[in-house]
Amino acid sequence: GHGVVPGMVCSVEGVLDMGYVMAGEKVTSTVRIQNTSSLTLPYSLQLDSLSPTRDRDRQELPAFLTPSVQRTEIVGTQNYSGLSVFSVFPTEGELEAGKSQEFLVTFSPDHESLYYSDRLRVVLFGKQTAHEIPLKGAARESPMFVEGGVPLDVPVESLAVTAPGASQEAPGRGWSVCPHAEPQEPVRSLLLLLEYVAGGDPAEPARAELRLGALDSPLLAAKKAVEFSLEPVPELEQAGMELEEPRGALDRGQERRVCVSWVPPRDLQVSDPSLVTALLTLKGDTTECYRVLLMARVVSA
Repeated sequence: GHGVVPGMVCSVEGVLDMGYVMAGEKVTSTVRIQNTSSLTLPYSLQLDSLSPTRDRDRQELPAFLTPSVQRTEIVGTQNYSGLSVFSVFPTEGELEAGKSQEFLVTFSPDHESLYYSDRLRVVLFGKQTAHEIPLKGAARESPMFVEGGVPLDVPVESLAVTAPGASQEAPGRGWSVCPHAEPQEPVRSLLLLLEYVAGGDPAEPARAELRLGALDSPLLAAKKAVEFSLEPVPELEQAGMELEEPRGALDRGQERRVCVSWVPPRDLQVSDPSLVTALLTLKGDTTECYRVLLMARVVSA
């Protein structure tokens, strides 16, 4: 007889990020696997969120009580409707030697959250895991998003409901919408860490960036551009920080990165990091504002 090792190649290496979509819509992505062995491989595709042992596996401390370095949860926020956030088709079959098969992964969130995640497993012979593909995605109810910096929240969606009028923040979300054109209170904080490496040759400025995006959706009647601005620029320049593009506009479907660079002034006390607060405002169909904390410090090479 001949012993044969089953082999399979997957087109996705690492995380399959479905990106940002409007809540209530869906987006698809294609994954291809190829049988590189000389025998036919029976396969099935399984999602961790649909695992029959998931309830038993969740009898642990909540993620927000666990240090970030110890968090191992894979399945994130789920739909309120009870339907799967991620789905895949086809789910099983046989792959002949040398042949390939495409699978359609669908992301269909029903409410706003940054923390949609799951894991897709390609299982051979009903027991051998050939590939694991982490899945992630985010959904918004307004056609714009901001991300970047050091995470200041936990990847767990809150189910608390605030009293009407007590706060403008919607239940279960990490931000809220500024109720007026000129918001008085920022609704979410972002931390940008600028670390200047001392003794480098040549010395390079410390850099950090924010990623801004405007979503395109058939649910949106008007194709209104999203305007953004970061203020106050004079205070940032006084601290030695330089913005490549402090203001601008995004058409639907566009993304842009706002880059910040920093070179420490000569009279800077190395033991005292600089902390400057700026306000990022996005205006589209609604107006949102974010408090941006820029912390600059000098580190040794």
